[in-house]
Amino acid sequence: MGFLYLVLKFIHILAAIVAVGSNITYGVWSVRAGKDSSHLGFALKGIKFLDDRIANPAYGVLLLTGLILVFVGHWSITSLWILIALVLFAAVVVLGVAFYSPLLKNQIRLVDAGEAGSPEYARLAALGARFGPGLGIIVVVILVMMVFKPSL
Repeated sequence: MGFLYLVLKFIHILAAIVAVGSNITYGVWSVRAGKDSSHLGFALKGIKFLDDRIANPAYGVLLLTGLILVFVGHWSITSLWILIALVLFAAVVVLGVAFYSPLLKNQIRLVDAGEAGSPEYARLAALGARFGPGLGIIVVVILVMMVFKPSL
């Protein structure tokens, strides 16, 4: 493999570490804040900051470098592992934009309004506690595709 491929691969792996590493902390932030509701707003806003400013841009770098690696590495875009990864990536983006981000914004809105003890907040928190790990599982399947490169 050429130098360009190795540099792109390094950036791709680094972006994966940053994106997934950031995502993994969301559960820690949530659990810690759940033990002391006075920290709930700070934790949720911290998660939002990490998601908007660290994880999501890293996912953008992942997509860009991944597509360039397909071209530079002479991989077939129709390879099973690439197709599955791209479909799952698109699913994560759609689910994140359509559901996770609004869910998080609504949790922050309720906390800021002093309604962290409301049934609506409890409903959203429970939904987030299920939805976040679900997205994480999809991301792990993408990682499996990248590492093991299964084919038919």
